[in-house]
Amino acid sequence: MRLSTRNQLDGTVASITLGEAMAVVKIRLGGGDVVTSSITRDAVEDLGLAEGSSVKVLIKSTEVALGIE
Repeated sequence: MRLSTRNQLDGTVASITLGEAMAVVKIRLGGGDVVTSSITRDAVEDLGLAEGSSVKVLIKSTEVALGIE
């Protein structure tokens, strides 16, 4: 599948925390950084996600905020 989303990162599911309707999925990227995604519990089940699953992180945003100390 080809997508228009330009920010595509390969990762591995590090953990999944299931709630009643939503799930928090933490994905470890190649450099060791972790990205967190909130998706529906149904989506976790439909995609067959589990710890260790290989995934493609797709980031489509109208705003990217930066901060410094």
